[in-house]
Amino acid sequence: MKSLRHIFGGNTRQFGMIFALVALVLFFQWRTNGKTLTSVNMMNLFNGNSYILILAIGMVLVIIAGHIDLSVGSVAAFVGIVVAIAMRDWGIPWYLGVLLGLVLGALIGAWQGFWVAYIGIPAFIVTLAGMLLFRGANQRVGNSLTVPVPEGFRYLGAGYLPEVGPVTGYNNLTLLIGFALVAFVIYSEIRSRRRLEKINAELPPAWVPVTKVVLLSAVILYATYLFATGRPGTSFPVSGLILGVLVIIYAFISNKTIFGRHIYAVGGNRHAAELSGVKSRRVNFLVMMNMSILAALAGMIFVARSTASGPSDGVGWELDAIAAVFIGGAAVTGGVGTVVGSIIGGLVMAVLNNGLQLLGAGADDTQIIKGLVLLIAVGFDVFNKSQGKPSITGLLTRGFGGGRGARKDDVDTPQPAPTEQAVGTKEVITHDV
Repeated sequence: MKSLRHIFGGNTRQFGMIFALVALVLFFQWRTNGKTLTSVNMMNLFNGNSYILILAIGMVLVIIAGHIDLSVGSVAAFVGIVVAIAMRDWGIPWYLGVLLGLVLGALIGAWQGFWVAYIGIPAFIVTLAGMLLFRGANQRVGNSLTVPVPEGFRYLGAGYLPEVGPVTGYNNLTLLIGFALVAFVIYSEIRSRRRLEKINAELPPAWVPVTKVVLLSAVILYATYLFATGRPGTSFPVSGLILGVLVIIYAFISNKTIFGRHIYAVGGNRHAAELSGVKSRRVNFLVMMNMSILAALAGMIFVARSTASGPSDGVGWELDAIAAVFIGGAAVTGGVGTVVGSIIGGLVMAVLNNGLQLLGAGADDTQIIKGLVLLIAVGFDVFNKSQGKPSITGLLTRGFGGGRGARKDDVDTPQPAPTEQAVGTKEVITHDV
């Protein structure tokens, strides 16, 4: 039993959502007669949900900081229509269109962040106003019409990794990415074991890390095989590659940087964080601005995949992103959550939605089931915390590099004032707050 805890990161229950994800995939694979784990379906799943997962990355930071953003769908739609019109009417190249969209997203985020951070209006109210404002702006700018985008821009949301190198029957770039991920898993495990040796910590039996590496590598290689053996002209989606890069960047920011620690500190106890030297206004401003930038990127990816921008883009996206974050283990009160956990929560919703579509379920049944999944997942965590037990979803990523949010979520209790080590400041407040 102790060895199993080592394999699953210290607690065999902490990967509950991963097990739920695997169980959903296997269930739908059985019920759909093998249609779930096919190259075409997996590509469609990533292409069709990458924009929601990108929103979840930004939303988890917003929720960790103790806020919520209801405007992301409208911001994405507004940026999408502006970029589409700019490329059609002004004749700008598609890559400048992408840059224009990101700059516009940053300006919108700065506008909303100013009201939240420096005026003190709750983010719920500011972004509710933003949802109405930018939804109306989308319809006004586009005259409630559909605006097509050029071919080059479509590659951003509907493109695949190109064919390079010798003809092998597989997509070589996809194979290269898969092998690189396996190498990283092996390197990380070796590095972790060496760290334990340096501090003379108790080492698990050799078969434990070997089993862990083999299991993870098998999953990665199987996914690589699916994406590398699709129909001619397809491989791993470009939108999935963008998502993967963002996950790596934001997981590093949230876990390994001073700014990331400040986000957790502000969300956990803003007044204590301020007494410890954290500039909470700056943190809140940057978190809100970052959310709008990612919303702009998500909107452009969606427009690129659908080949046109329309007045109904972005409707309900904020709800899907928020659901992914809470299923992934974030706390409503702030201070708790992880980027990887939110991605897994988003994948649970994506697989559920995809599987129900393959089974021919109606939109009404799909919404009912997704709502129940959200309620049960969050309710189960809240019950565990109220009983003083470890949260399942909150501990989700401790085995994948952990993070402040993963440790703090063990039991949802008030946190002490952050120390110099916790918030990265030069002065330490030693008195109680």
